[in-house]
Amino acid sequence: MSITKKDVLHVADLARLALTEEEINLYTDQIQRILSYVEKLSELDTTGVEPTTHTVPHKTAFREDKALPSLAQDDVLRNAPEAERSCFKVPKIIE
Repeated sequence: MSITKKDVLHVADLARLALTEEEINLYTDQIQRILSYVEKLSELDTTGVEPTTHTVPHKTAFREDKALPSLAQDDVLRNAPEAERSCFKVPKIIE
């Protein structure tokens, strides 16, 4: 795959970037070298290599979902700056 200045200008336009001619040439060359390296990786024989989504084994970090006793309402509301009718009272923000 070949990258042209037009491609770099298109991406710069999408990103709302103003590039100088020097930057356009630099980025065209850099992106072309990156893509050449990626194309070289496609030459590797990956027969027998399973596709992965993570580089290390993935374990879920979630705990078992089980019901536990909750805090008493009075204890929770005791920490609130203001409470009204067994609910937290918050400042009005919509006028």
